[in-house]
Amino acid sequence: MNRIAIYGNRHQDEYLDELQCFFQKLDSRGCEVWIKDHFFTYLKSRNLQFSDNVRIITDIPEEVECVISIGGDGTFLRAAEWVGNRGVPILGINTGHLGFLASYSLGEVDELVDVIINDLGKRESRILLTVKCDAMPEGFLPYALNEVVVQRGENASMVCVHAEIDGHFLADYLADGLVVSTPTGSTAYNLSIGGPILQPTLQCFVISPIAPHSLTMRPLVVSSESSLKFRPESRGKTIRVSLDGRDFAVDSGAHDVIVTKAPYSITVLRRPSSNFSELLRNKLFWGK
Repeated sequence: MNRIAIYGNRHQDEYLDELQCFFQKLDSRGCEVWIKDHFFTYLKSRNLQFSDNVRIITDIPEEVECVISIGGDGTFLRAAEWVGNRGVPILGINTGHLGFLASYSLGEVDELVDVIINDLGKRESRILLTVKCDAMPEGFLPYALNEVVVQRGENASMVCVHAEIDGHFLADYLADGLVVSTPTGSTAYNLSIGGPILQPTLQCFVISPIAPHSLTMRPLVVSSESSLKFRPESRGKTIRVSLDGRDFAVDSGAHDVIVTKAPYSITVLRRPSSNFSELLRNKLFWGK
C-alpha cells in the first residue's frame, strides 16, 4: 500500500522533527500522500517541508489504500468518521496520552512505513453504533465507533431512562445517564464507570449506567444484533445524547433514542505481532 491519506490534530509542536522525518521517509519510499486540509495548514504554519507528491484534500480520494491517524484516541475517532463506510484501513500513530487505538509512535518510523508499504499490518474489523432519534439535527453523523451516551443536561437532576431490548422492557434506569459501548469503546468511558473490558473484535454491546441510584443496576452485555430503545426523562428540560463526543439535545420525555449496530464496520490496522493480551499489558498495565 503506497497511496496514503493522513489525518491529524493540531497539537504536534513537540513532534515536528519526527513528523518531518516521517514525511521524508514516505517520499523516499515512493508513496503518494494526501493530507487532510486542516492538518496540512497546521504543518505548513510550523514550516514543515513537503515534496510535490503531497496533495491537500478535504475528502478521501478513491485510490487511497490506507489512512494514517496522527494524534490520540480522539483523533482516531475523527479519522474513523472521515473514512466512514469506504472500507479503507486506519493505522494510528500515537502522539496523545493513552493511544489505545494506535499501534505505533513516531519513534518507529522505519517499521511502520515498512508495514504500510508491504501491507503487513494485522487487520481488525470493528463494529459501530448507529442512532435514530427524531431530535437529531439535520446533517448530524449518526454513527459512533466508541459509545453512545444518554445523560443529564444542564442541571444536576438525575435522569430516568426507560430501556427496552428488541421491544421488551428491560428497566427504568435512575442514574446520571447510560453509556452504550462497542467492544472498541469498552476501554474508554465504559471502563471508567465500571463496565467490562471486551475483546475489540467481539460482536456485542455493553449498557453501563453512570452513577446509578440502585445497587441492582449493573453493566449488561448484549448481542450486537439487539435493537435498544431508550426514552429519557428528567426534571430538566433537555437531555444530552452524545456519539463519540458529538452531542445534541433531546427534550425530556419527548423522544426515543434507538441504538443498533451500524450497517458498516471500520478496519483498524495494527502491528503485525499485536494481540489483545499484549495490548492490555502495554496500555493498561494489566497485572502490574
